[in-house]
Amino acid sequence: MQLKWTAVALAALSVVACGKKEEAAAPAASPAATAAAPAPAAPPAGETLTVKIGHVAPTSGAIAHLGKDNELGAKMAIEDLNAQGMKIGDKTAKFELIAEDDAGDPKQGTAVAQKLVDSQVNGVVGHLNSGTTIPASKIYSDAGIPQISPSATNPKYTRQGFKTTFRVVADDTQLGGTLGKYAVETLKGKNIAVIDDRTAYGQGVADEFEKAAKAAGGTIVGREFTTDKSTDFNAILTKLKGAKPDILFFGGMDAVGGPMLKQVKQLGLNVKFMGGDGLCTGELAKLAGDAIGEEMVYCAEAGGVDGDFKAPLDAWKAKFKEKNGVDVQIYAPYVYDAVQVLAAAMAKAGSADPAKYLPEVGKIEYKGLTGPIAFDEKGDIKNGALTLYTYKGGARTQIAVVR
Repeated sequence: MQLKWTAVALAALSVVACGKKEEAAAPAASPAATAAAPAPAAPPAGETLTVKIGHVAPTSGAIAHLGKDNELGAKMAIEDLNAQGMKIGDKTAKFELIAEDDAGDPKQGTAVAQKLVDSQVNGVVGHLNSGTTIPASKIYSDAGIPQISPSATNPKYTRQGFKTTFRVVADDTQLGGTLGKYAVETLKGKNIAVIDDRTAYGQGVADEFEKAAKAAGGTIVGREFTTDKSTDFNAILTKLKGAKPDILFFGGMDAVGGPMLKQVKQLGLNVKFMGGDGLCTGELAKLAGDAIGEEMVYCAEAGGVDGDFKAPLDAWKAKFKEKNGVDVQIYAPYVYDAVQVLAAAMAKAGSADPAKYLPEVGKIEYKGLTGPIAFDEKGDIKNGALTLYTYKGGARTQIAVVR
């Protein structure tokens, strides 16, 4: 409204000025009068554009330490974007984080997904678990909102035909497959037992592990299951002990894997204990205590860097600890990159409207903390890395980065 009035006023002044020029008898302006003329009005300050980024992870419950790790990564990305003063179109973007807790529960996951849609977020990073990410993805797809998961590895997530789903880590086909092959070819496992927690993640990674271990020549001597809230595993471990396995694979999270390791030790099971990225955390050694052993546990993280990317990522992790008082658990850097990818796509499209910038997400070529990020036609990261780890002296120790 103010801009229209100013334009009209200026037009009127122009007409008056032209009229005065035509008055031949008009006296010339004195220097004093010229000096006293008002200065031109300053141009209006640049407009800002509020951009809402939703983030979902379990920040309560048994794996809250992993959810909080992810959320801290999102907060750091938002702070850095605002410090940069990024432009989207001709406006300065002001990024806001809307963080929600899904408690690792599918029902709560869909409820908070709808809440984010109703809040008209411009994009979503999350969820952490495959079991919450997959059902929530339909809600974001129906709303046309881009979603990047930093940690959900079940292949089904990006194979539903949704155009809005992306992930910045390798999936269970790569993760479980690599571990299954490693169990037989490197650890020389012959008799292999498998336990999963019946979640979309746990069962999925265990299935892929089993397929790869069989293909490499291993024998599956037992397959059992538990839940993601169980604490007593004596019955299934005793049953598996009778099959004399030399490798025990667990598809599940560290909150269950830690107590399971303690009971493996109590029962005298002489095995190499393996798991996917849900097990492969800095917290596992605390949860397992002295049952962690020395080079007894092997796991893989769906991601990893080497070469020129290692030093910048190490520096960022040091900054993370200085700022937050805790070490990175596992996926905070991937969350950071996911937020940055959404912002980069918005900047390229010149719009934060999900319908306008979504195509740019699919075409993105972004140099992130966690390596080069580009997506295939399904929304999976191209040439995704995996990092193999073991535990020595109570600390997670990297073995190798593989692709």
